[in-house]
Amino acid sequence: MTQPMKFICFLIFPLFFTSLANGVEKTPVPRFVSLKPNEVNARVGPGPNYPIEWVYLKAGLPVEVIVEFDTWRKIRDVDRAEGWVHQSMLCSKRRGIVQKPEILLYADKSETSPSLVRLQKGVVLDLLKCQDNWCQVRICDFKGWIEQAALWGVYPNEILK
Repeated sequence: MTQPMKFICFLIFPLFFTSLANGVEKTPVPRFVSLKPNEVNARVGPGPNYPIEWVYLKAGLPVEVIVEFDTWRKIRDVDRAEGWVHQSMLCSKRRGIVQKPEILLYADKSETSPSLVRLQKGVVLDLLKCQDNWCQVRICDFKGWIEQAALWGVYPNEILK
């Protein structure tokens, strides 16, 4: 009875050890990332032989990874358009896009704190951290806080550190 158990342990242990040694770590899907280069081809399928449906022309644009297949990622943009891009075209840097027609960037996490700058819909910001339904962001030389609900590129109540 102990012999078969030993055999099973020897089969399972190398598989577990190999996955730890290779650093196999699943990143969650869906998740937000951003485009790395200025030009990214979005294809209709996961591979270089699939036709290009459109081309993104803005590095740093936030996108949502919704499916993974090998080295390809199906992404969704702020307009809900979807396409496949190679993983090398994406980076983990978090950015957000202003979704309200106009919003103020505040010095602190409060609408009563001094406003720093007025932002228009479509402005892309660096996300630094999010907590208490506010996100600290950077745009050019301005660093301040914006209401999390005014951004696309961060999930509701998501905490970023």
